[in-house]
Amino acid sequence: MVCPEPLFQVDVEELVDMEVRNSFARIFESFLHRQPLFKNKEALRHSYTPDELPHREEEINALATILAPALKGETPSNILIYGKSGTGKTIVSKFICRGLRETGKKYGVPISTVYLNCEVTDTQYRVLANLAKHFGENVPFTGWPTDKVYAAFKEAVDERRQNVIIILDEIDRLVSKGGDRVLYNLTRINSELQRARVSIIGISNNLKFTSYLDTRVQSSLGEEEIIFKPYNAKQLEDILKQRAELAFEPGVLDEYVIPLCAALAAREHGDARRALDLLRVSGEVAERENAEIITEIHVRKANEKIERDNVVEAVRTLPTQSKVLLYAVILLEERGTKFITTGKIYQVYKSLCRAVSIDSLTQRRISDLISELDMLGILNSTVISKGRYGRTREIKLEVPLKDIKRVVEEDIRLRSLSKFTLTQTRLI
Repeated sequence: MVCPEPLFQVDVEELVDMEVRNSFARIFESFLHRQPLFKNKEALRHSYTPDELPHREEEINALATILAPALKGETPSNILIYGKSGTGKTIVSKFICRGLRETGKKYGVPISTVYLNCEVTDTQYRVLANLAKHFGENVPFTGWPTDKVYAAFKEAVDERRQNVIIILDEIDRLVSKGGDRVLYNLTRINSELQRARVSIIGISNNLKFTSYLDTRVQSSLGEEEIIFKPYNAKQLEDILKQRAELAFEPGVLDEYVIPLCAALAAREHGDARRALDLLRVSGEVAERENAEIITEIHVRKANEKIERDNVVEAVRTLPTQSKVLLYAVILLEERGTKFITTGKIYQVYKSLCRAVSIDSLTQRRISDLISELDMLGILNSTVISKGRYGRTREIKLEVPLKDIKRVVEEDIRLRSLSKFTLTQTRLI
């Protein structure tokens, strides 16, 4: 007897897909109908420039005074701005340049400003190509001789009478990678222009980077210098209160959130960027937990997340040899090795180098790399005394093992390490 076919045939895969889609829909709909914590999250981003900058009046006045001659058609001096990360160098420069453009427009004085981050735009060709494109020249991403790109920029900028302020953020990165040739050209470009005038604002965390410059570039680039001091905890609180009013809905911040964010960031040499990131991520953590109020607990979780993300990014940018060394430590920790010494790490490191077909470094060089990873906070290296047997270093991993292992294995050159097994041979 043949059983009749069911009236409805159930496709299991289709049901699973439908359930997944419904799950996504519930998440998205709950997000849309949830009472929002943020009013304008962009106000907590580094790229946001508010109408007021608390506790930077002195630096604002100094920079404005140097650039003010542009409003009379004169050429302002070139400026170097120094200070640790998160001390307001970039935001003050953008703030002043915005005010300079607006004032120039009001009085019919043409002023153009260009911002380049030299951590991204890090070669002479890229700098000149970006500058040329800003003034309407169609320069390819690569392929032209540098002299031709420079000529294109020079021609484009000199088409009309104007003062041009070029902000080169992280200028030391440009010098360390591409040398100072582009700075030499830019600091002397005014002698080749007929109508326009160019001034440069260089921003750096490194007070000593000018020692790598040609003396002629040093003197012309650093005509004026401004140093930004770190913020203290009270100043960071004021900054966060100002941004919080713009960023959050009323009443969603617990009274201890801003002081805690400020205190944690003040430990990081008064880093306002870190403080803003902490406040923003605290709000994001609270949103994901469907919380109605952002509390101290959310700040603690945000701090852990930011520190973890920073370490992961630091590992991702390590040289290949340092990654292999770090992987050796990871394998020893996974094995449960009690005392991880430089000698044990070096044994495993050499095996890993053979496994991925790269040349191994000397043990002395590996010892130097361990010290570098110690300074980055990725490893903890402690010198311990062995009595009459001398001294040795005990090394421990200071970061989440699984996260770091995954990052190292993401490197296309080191993917095969995931299949490597640490043998049970005796480690000396």
